[in-house]
Amino acid sequence: MRQPSLTSTASYQALQSHAKDAQQWQMRDLFAQDPQRFERLSSEAAGLFLDYSKNRLDGRTLALLANLARERGVEKLRDAMFNGDKINLTEHRAVLHTALRAPKDKQITVDGQDITADVHSVLARIRTFSDAVRNGQWLGHTGKEITDIVNIGIGGSDLGPKMVCLALRQFAHPRLSMHFVSNVDGHDMDAALSRVNPETTLFIIASKTFTTAETMMNANTARQWFLKNASEAALAKHFVAVSTNVEAIKKFGIDPDNMFPFWDWVGGRYSVWSAIGLPVALCAGYGYFADFLAGAHALDEHFRTAPIEENLPMILALVGFWNREFLGCPSVSIAPYHQDLNRFPAYLQQLEMESNGKRVTRAGDTIADYETCPVIWGDVGTNGQHAYFQLLHQGTDVTPMDFIAALRPAHEFQNHHAALLANCFAQSEAFMKGKTADEVRADLAGQDPAEIERLVPHKTFPGNRPSNTILMEYLTPATLGALIALYEHKTFVQGALWDVNSFDQWGVELGKVLAKKIEAELNGEAQPAQHDGSTNGLIARAKAAV
Repeated sequence: MRQPSLTSTASYQALQSHAKDAQQWQMRDLFAQDPQRFERLSSEAAGLFLDYSKNRLDGRTLALLANLARERGVEKLRDAMFNGDKINLTEHRAVLHTALRAPKDKQITVDGQDITADVHSVLARIRTFSDAVRNGQWLGHTGKEITDIVNIGIGGSDLGPKMVCLALRQFAHPRLSMHFVSNVDGHDMDAALSRVNPETTLFIIASKTFTTAETMMNANTARQWFLKNASEAALAKHFVAVSTNVEAIKKFGIDPDNMFPFWDWVGGRYSVWSAIGLPVALCAGYGYFADFLAGAHALDEHFRTAPIEENLPMILALVGFWNREFLGCPSVSIAPYHQDLNRFPAYLQQLEMESNGKRVTRAGDTIADYETCPVIWGDVGTNGQHAYFQLLHQGTDVTPMDFIAALRPAHEFQNHHAALLANCFAQSEAFMKGKTADEVRADLAGQDPAEIERLVPHKTFPGNRPSNTILMEYLTPATLGALIALYEHKTFVQGALWDVNSFDQWGVELGKVLAKKIEAELNGEAQPAQHDGSTNGLIARAKAAV
């Protein structure tokens, strides 16, 4: 159904008018004028606390944003998603990653079929298999225990399980080392295979169709490497599949009993809760994997039931929408102040940019009068402070930030954790307050007056730069599940506001199609096609280098 243009809605126009005033606001003044600002502009649910008071907004802003969400039908679309309606319009699919973490007694239907039993059947198989590997019952072909697990996938089949396994490092099985191969670049596979023993390695091939080009190239390379040391009969003890293509996995040498399926209503970047999360269950154990699912489900229930004004994903999405649409911020930097979340920014890059990096509406109309998804990027603090925070503090663009931290560490070095949190909180304060010319002069008092004035512009910080801070007590499987679900639903809400389909990714396809043609040319399997002059020149240089 074609919606009215976003910019034509009464609530959007009210926000445009309001933004003319807000663009002049200084956050220092907003805090000075309202001693209760932090209490009023913070909220918590499912083990997460969100402070969004360091944004250039007030209660009126939030009320207008909530009106926009209602006018755009965000709640109605949310309910349609949870009900299993086919809201992925271009692929005629339901969007039910939330069903993957729902309890057994919750009935969820797709095309009239209750899918909950199917989900929990696969979870039971994951539990049985992961328990067998972890307790030493599953042995390699020479009778040795598994010591290394190599996950071969790409996109969501790599980013999700890799990020989660790294984040749950403290819960990892001491015997099992996790490795992830995604890049078609042979250096990635070479690095992984150089660290493992074929007698004690288990490979997980993650491809729904078992035809994903990059994944299957890597899978076949791993197969060939393994067969240098073992017979084809041994493949079944060392290769399992997350897939639905039974014939293809049998041909590969994988026992169909060791195929873990998932469904077309699970998008790749939303799939870590499915059998794609098998590495997580192997690494941390099924009990912690279940906690991970439960934490996400707790956030799902909050998102499904809480009013907009108290709803964490709604708030996070609306604040981000405000910064993007009305304050002109072209990117968002993610700053986890927790080393174990070092792959979380990369995970969010795919989640948000592949979901909402679109230029047409759900009805297929070109978007010409507003912006959609900002660029998502970042790194862990405090590393980022010594890399790119200079630009964020004094550069010409304003980049909102999400600071993420655990109040308690999983280590015993308390002085380290105090320093970490001090840096996290200080940076959010510095971005908000900045440093005025008079404050610089006061710091330099007693020095040569001419030298002071020369330094003032260089040491002045404009401040007024927005940020959110997300806190949890500990980084546990449950709080990690809730954190990921928070950003999933934030992405959903923003997609609904922009009227884009957040659940397809056609932009990934064009380059893949062209790559197949060029690969055949580079390998001498096809005659050179007529490309542009640059591409022809690059192909010629590559062929000459062979």
